[in-house]
This record gives sequence, structure tokens and C-alpha cells, in this order.
Amino acid sequence: MKINFTHRIGPDPHANGQQTSSANGCPDIWEIEGGDFAVIGPDITELVGALPPTAGCGPDERIIRLPRRILLDARSAIPLS
Repeated sequence: MKINFTHRIGPDPHANGQQTSSANGCPDIWEIEGGDFAVIGPDITELVGALPPTAGCGPDERIIRLPRRILLDARSAIPLS
């Protein structure tokens, strides 16, 4: 599958020397071709049993931890429509 990552949502997670919870530049949020988003972060799918009853995680899905700072920093860059 070929997906084009069009642009980062929010600032670079390492801007101004900030540290992140993971190696290799993650976590991060990117807009991809077609307008959907890709989230890069540590895989915490092993916590699937802790999900509320109204949530699920299919065999082709993963649960990703996204630190609060990353999402809050990206908030102003997330399109409203």
C-alpha cells in the first residue's frame, strides 16, 4: 500500500529541543493523502482488555499512545472540516 504523507499536524515534536516518549521522532500526527490522519506512537494494543465496553480494536488495528502535549500542540493545526 502506498500512502503519501502530506504534512505534519502541529509542530515538530522535537522543536525547541523538546524530548518525546519514544525514539525515532515519534509520537507524531500527520495528514495523509485523502485528508485522513496517521498517528505515530508507541503500540499499547496489549491494553485492549482495558477498553470500555463501547470500544473495540480489530485484528487489523492497533491502540497507539499519544501524549497529551502532542495532541494539544496540534490542536490549532487540525482542520475543522
